Amino acid sequence: MRKPRDIDAELQALEVKAKTLRAQKIAQLGELVVATGADALELDVLTGALLAVRTNESSEDKEAWRQRGAAFFQAGRGRRKASS
Repeated sequence: MRKPRDIDAELQALEVKAKTLRAQKIAQLGELVVATGADALELDVLTGALLAVRTNESSEDKEAWRQRGAAFFQAGRGRRKASS
């Protein structure tokens, strides 16, 4: 007979992994703020801008922002390679 799975232990391990991933996401968001230079903005300005983006329903605006963000990351890859 097989040993039964310890579902509680598996759930505990998944909770720990989820907590670690949330912490990594928060750290990555902070790094993104610094990489874009947004850390130089006043906190109120940055917060207002993020809230405006979050509540904007325009798919055209979102697509333009997505393209601009993709271009930022593409340019960043080239800069990192050149500075190595």
